[in-house]
Amino acid sequence: MPQQARRGNSLDARKAFRYSPAKPNRTRFVTLTIPQEVARRRTFAIISHPDAGKTTLTEKLLLFGGAIQLAGHVRAKGDRRRTRSDWMAIERQRGISVVTSVMTFEYGGCVFNLLDTPGHEDFSEDTYRTLTAVDAAVMVIDGAKGIEDRTRKLFEICRLRDIPIITFINKLDRETREPLDLIDEIEKGLALTAVPMVWPIGLGKAFAGTYDLTEPRIRKLDSAPEGEEVSGPSDSRVTALLAPGADAHFRDEIELVHSVTQGFDKQAFREGHLSPVYFGSAIKNFGVRDLLEALIKYEPPPRDQHSRQRDVKAVEPKLTGVVFKIQANMDPNHRDRIAFMRVCSGKLTRGMRTTIVRTGKSLALNAPQFFFAQDRSLAEEAYAGDVVGIPNHGVLRIGDTLTEGEDIVFTGVPSFAPEILRRVKLSDPMKAKKLRSALEELAEEGVVQLFTPMDGSGAIVGVVGALQLDVLKDRLNQEYGVPVDFETTRFDVLRWISSGDKKTLDTFVEGNRSSIAQDLDGAPVLLASSAFNLNYTLERAPGISAQKIKEIHG
Repeated sequence: MPQQARRGNSLDARKAFRYSPAKPNRTRFVTLTIPQEVARRRTFAIISHPDAGKTTLTEKLLLFGGAIQLAGHVRAKGDRRRTRSDWMAIERQRGISVVTSVMTFEYGGCVFNLLDTPGHEDFSEDTYRTLTAVDAAVMVIDGAKGIEDRTRKLFEICRLRDIPIITFINKLDRETREPLDLIDEIEKGLALTAVPMVWPIGLGKAFAGTYDLTEPRIRKLDSAPEGEEVSGPSDSRVTALLAPGADAHFRDEIELVHSVTQGFDKQAFREGHLSPVYFGSAIKNFGVRDLLEALIKYEPPPRDQHSRQRDVKAVEPKLTGVVFKIQANMDPNHRDRIAFMRVCSGKLTRGMRTTIVRTGKSLALNAPQFFFAQDRSLAEEAYAGDVVGIPNHGVLRIGDTLTEGEDIVFTGVPSFAPEILRRVKLSDPMKAKKLRSALEELAEEGVVQLFTPMDGSGAIVGVVGALQLDVLKDRLNQEYGVPVDFETTRFDVLRWISSGDKKTLDTFVEGNRSSIAQDLDGAPVLLASSAFNLNYTLERAPGISAQKIKEIHG
């Protein structure tokens, strides 16, 4: 067992994190090649609209994967255990996911890197960045509500990146819509071929398990790993699970599904055109093992990654990686900063030296770490597809590429223009320097965007939604000891500006200094009171272009 770099506060947390893929061969006494190690990696995100059951499903995947002993509850009270993925104080207070959590575990001979993303729209940037680091996504849909706005937006992001999607329709133990209606909504609403792989036996209070459509088999509880073979939908063991008189309707549904849906096509799935659909109830343990096995059988191993210079193959011997997320203060007792890196190719070995392409500086990976939400262990080895944490003291930034010396830069991580702009109001002027340092750290982490006006006025923070401001205020107070408030600015709209001619850009900036600021990277932005004023200014500035999205490159 690898040395523990840090442990959780409770005995249960320490017991929970008992596996690290750093030494996956220790029990097999077999040395695997890099292609063999890469082939058994599965890196995926879970996406959904808020309250669809995403975090609960995460807990149950960890439970059935053997990573934890007892699943937690999002809104735990009394002796009920909290979820592992929601570890921040504000997440536990509000019952929502605020940051992406990374959890690594092994199941069925595969090493899983599971990324639980925030469902709330106000934290969409964290989710978008995370989706640049995965090879597949599990889309969780509430069976009663169907496809909701946030689900649709996240699906479109996945489609743009050709990310394969497995659909899990959740909460079938409650009042829910007809499964056929949900399948139809997926196909029409998302223009995605939906292929049911299992079918629910009963709905709501009558929900008793799932029927496997690929081979006649039923699962009454996920505690039965293999399920129970049956002769078909008319088998007496299937009928016994259905409500009285419901067997004929169930058989008709199965027949209709087989006749109107096409068979599963792995290639179409991996290209993002088709989604296998699973039904279940995460909180009742129905369908979870089906989903785990689907990830093993169908999810592609780590894919080749695009860079400006060339496509980087996952099985290449030399290490490459990209930083897609930075998290500060995971350990409240130590002001730590962790850069999360997706290993894109090759093999990472603890102690090896790498090059940060953006700066050309050398970085020794002396303490790379595997994560289990807040808990962590030293990573002696990691392979393409793995997500590792690198202790970071301001050296690494989101979008940075790490290599063994090759000068390549991976496709950038997106940053979106904020919807809300506020000035930070500090009650204690003596803490101004501390505030600036805290804002820079949180901006590097991606909690907010930080802009410095060129006219010398106070810094402006930009967020996607109001809930981000609450998180910022809470973290500044709790983690940095800097209580703040926010006040409005005269600006409501922001765009990054550029020009093919440096002189043209410099002239425009000098002529509009009162409306120009710089972001954390020093890139110029144009501020305006409204979209009309923004367009008015740009129409009178030939040669100046404005962008709503900025790609962060290392």
